[in-house]
Amino acid sequence: MRLSEPRIQPLTDENIGDDIRSELGEQFKGHPVFNVFRTLGKSLKAYRKFMGWGGYILSSDNDLTPRDRELIILRTGYNWQSGYEWAQHTRIGRKCGLSEEEIERTKEGPQATEWSSRDRALLNATDDLTNNAFISDLNWAALTDFSEKQRMDLVMTVGQYTQVSMMLNSFGVQLDPGYTLDPDLDGR
Repeated sequence: MRLSEPRIQPLTDENIGDDIRSELGEQFKGHPVFNVFRTLGKSLKAYRKFMGWGGYILSSDNDLTPRDRELIILRTGYNWQSGYEWAQHTRIGRKCGLSEEEIERTKEGPQATEWSSRDRALLNATDDLTNNAFISDLNWAALTDFSEKQRMDLVMTVGQYTQVSMMLNSFGVQLDPGYTLDPDLDGR
């Protein structure tokens, strides 16, 4: 985490009115509201738009497999040193089929020898995007196992989670209860 306290205080339970609760939707009925949504809920119009696009990225409309998507999100979050993003998506990544070893290896990136050529292609493209906002010809050509739509979704997923990482880092969104900061992402 780059900041030890929020720059933008998240909404408290008392501040979450019916309008915000209705925007949060069914996913939080009976469940705690994550700090990222408590923070973004302070700008309700932006929250609505953000959730629409983010919903696409995390839906079955995104043609990447859930495992591929989470590998990309984890590498993006790690590259942007987003402790909050990493903590949330390590749990999601496990549910989508990533092993503990693969999650940890994501930090090393595409140069880790244990990756399949398919995973390495995803990680190289992600690194290109987070370093240069462009996938090199070499790394684009390595994405032969992916359809044109999957390649588009790859770029859009990295873009979405680059934005998320920037917001989390800059707003100082703190970890939710029950989540642990990875020591490799303690940027203080």
